[in-house]
Amino acid sequence: MSNANADIGLVGLGVMGQNLALNIADHGYTIAVYNRHHEITDAFVAHCREKEPSHERVLGCAELAEFARSIKRPRKIVLLIKAGEATDSTIAALLPHLEAGDILIDGGNAYWLDTIRREKELTAKGFEFIGSGVSGGETGARFGPSLMPGGSRAAWAQLEPIWTAIAAKIDPETGLPLEGAAKGRPVSGGVPCTAYIGENGAGHYVKMVHNGIEYIDMQLICEAYWLLKNLLDLDAKAISDIFRRWEQGPLSSYLIEITADILQQEDRAGGYLVDKVLDTAGQKGTGEWTAASALEQAAPANAIAEAVFARSLSALKEERVAASTVLQGPPLRTQADRTALIDAVHDALYCAKICAYAQGFQLMERAQQTYGWQLDFGTIAQIWRGGCIIRARFLQKITDAYRQNPGLQNLMLDPYFSQALHEGQGHWRETLVLAVRNGLPVPAFSSALAYFDGYRSANLPANLLQAQRDYFGAHTYERVDQPRGKFFHVDWPAPDRPERPI
Repeated sequence: MSNANADIGLVGLGVMGQNLALNIADHGYTIAVYNRHHEITDAFVAHCREKEPSHERVLGCAELAEFARSIKRPRKIVLLIKAGEATDSTIAALLPHLEAGDILIDGGNAYWLDTIRREKELTAKGFEFIGSGVSGGETGARFGPSLMPGGSRAAWAQLEPIWTAIAAKIDPETGLPLEGAAKGRPVSGGVPCTAYIGENGAGHYVKMVHNGIEYIDMQLICEAYWLLKNLLDLDAKAISDIFRRWEQGPLSSYLIEITADILQQEDRAGGYLVDKVLDTAGQKGTGEWTAASALEQAAPANAIAEAVFARSLSALKEERVAASTVLQGPPLRTQADRTALIDAVHDALYCAKICAYAQGFQLMERAQQTYGWQLDFGTIAQIWRGGCIIRARFLQKITDAYRQNPGLQNLMLDPYFSQALHEGQGHWRETLVLAVRNGLPVPAFSSALAYFDGYRSANLPANLLQAQRDYFGAHTYERVDQPRGKFFHVDWPAPDRPERPI
């Protein structure tokens, strides 16, 4: 193949790569595809010829040189391969076949600092580089993902028509996702769930925070399930019915929807499948990156970090089984008032969810100061309304909050969310009391409440902590009756030692 017929190229034909390629072809763009194992390329092209109406727009390439020649200039090449060294080696293999002005688009879950480095290195060589978050899993890639591109505006202008075409779409009036993807067909019309995020690593950073929020959202739902199961002695189908009802209200989201589906799935051996799934959760690292970044940015994302730790604790299955025979908790007492508890858990879940998203947006606000980005939080919430894993009805409320007040310091301070927290916190606290009294672990619910109570407190016990630091390390302190930025020190421990300004 020597003619440059393809509008875009894609390297990496795993499930995500194949589905994204088909999505692009379905929207009228010709795409060249390459995989280092060319038998995978051949099998994919054969499948397309047999099954896909858009197969004529999928061009399989056996060699990188052929692949590069087949793409119109400036070339746009999407990389959907393993993050890290694999991405660097693929870029190195591609560069000899490219020309100045060509654009590489990394659609993997890349570490944002790697993206910043790659963008700098490639720009110096005359190329463009976009780090684009892609969320929505296999179905999203096929029928409409949420896309979070970061890079130069010039590069984005070249990619924008394709990314806009293939992204998930939302109804401009209701803010709800359009239904085409759910019915197995591409979506057109509506507001696309993609927009320019910012320079260099901004897109991958925002995708990382999305995944961190996904961790805490999933953990909160699991804790709600665990409370209903243990405190009301409900089977999985009964809890599924509760989640179905919640799906009709403010908790409406993709994760609530799939949880209801999972809980009603029967097992061939009898009972429900969820009860046969081993309680050890895996993770691929983006949640850890989010928690680590929060520590580096001094952003109090304790609930997101707690969700990561909960997965780590779940992995200690054998230790937990052994510990359960030694460490005893209180006797479990089921609750008689079913309706009251279901309502309480619902409100606890919603309040904790608000806090979780507040932490994610607070972290992004800190990061934009560090890296010199200008993030539009209303737009970020909007492009998460469809396609992505954390898509939820209340994301429209987040968009509204930042549209009304672009300088909003914390999502919890928006009138809608502050009212929801005020109205729901009683049930939230009652739920935690029941969990503690019955020895049921709810780390995400608990840490989210600690964040809420800490953020709303005009005074915290950190005054004693800072005095301790001055005592053992001469770290100084500020005084409540003096201007901020004026520091003091005492030569402890004599009680009558005078303090002195520093």
